[in-house]
Amino acid sequence: MAGARTRRALLAGSLALPASFVFGQTAAIPAREAHEAVQARRILLIDIRSALEWADTGLPQGAVPLDIDASAFEVRLAGLRLDNPGKPIVLIDRTGAQGLAVAQKLAGRGWRDLRAVRGGVLGPGGWLAQKLPVAGYP
Repeated sequence: MAGARTRRALLAGSLALPASFVFGQTAAIPAREAHEAVQARRILLIDIRSALEWADTGLPQGAVPLDIDASAFEVRLAGLRLDNPGKPIVLIDRTGAQGLAVAQKLAGRGWRDLRAVRGGVLGPGGWLAQKLPVAGYP
């Protein structure tokens, strides 16, 4: 009886896991890990916030600004991927939610090696909360 309950609990818990975990992809990475990876040139960090947000907080050091609401966002992102072959793309936004949603949406269209920064720039555990460096934005 205890074994059956344990199996049911494990099965019920597995249904609550995010799809990215179930399929073996990590959907979000900690801000500090993203910072270290961008400094080592292992990833391409894309800040998908607006110019007003960049001006307000600055850009995470090493990030490329690419406004999610700009025309041809996906085409421009594809161009950055072509310019940086083999590098995973990590999206950073305000709190981490939009970056994760965009990464999942693009993964549904066949994009691979997409991640998001957990906590984004301003969220709990995010870039500024970790006191990571930013660059000014004109």
